[in-house]
Amino acid sequence: MFYLSHSGYDYSQKRCVDASQWFMNQYLPRHNVDVNVHHCRLEKRENVYGWAWTVDCDYRPREFDIEIHNQMPLHLYTQTLLHELWHVYQHVKGHLRDKYGKRHWKGVDHSQTSYEDQPWEIEAHSMEEKLYREYISNSSYSY
Repeated sequence: MFYLSHSGYDYSQKRCVDASQWFMNQYLPRHNVDVNVHHCRLEKRENVYGWAWTVDCDYRPREFDIEIHNQMPLHLYTQTLLHELWHVYQHVKGHLRDKYGKRHWKGVDHSQTSYEDQPWEIEAHSMEEKLYREYISNSSYSY
């Protein structure tokens, strides 16, 4: 079962719920996952569009927070949300893990790997457009 909460300001609740539910139904339909999406002016403060992290534990996490910039065009917002949800997928499937303060990708310690070389980011960036195209072709949300 998927539980979604969302908060913040200046964002489309319908867009957030629709894209999140679509993703979970497509990629994690049999998993119990809680996701909180918080919308704020992240870009100016952190120079990024979104973050995702585990809340409950490092081993088999099922509760996640996503913080996302609320002032993006529709397509960029959707791609960013799907990118962050892909990180949720990576954690749930066990590909991405945090163990003893170190970040592991498929069992290999990457805690010293620079951002642009992190394999989970490379994968999430490569999935953004694919997920977006899938979502808009299957979504009931009008674009």
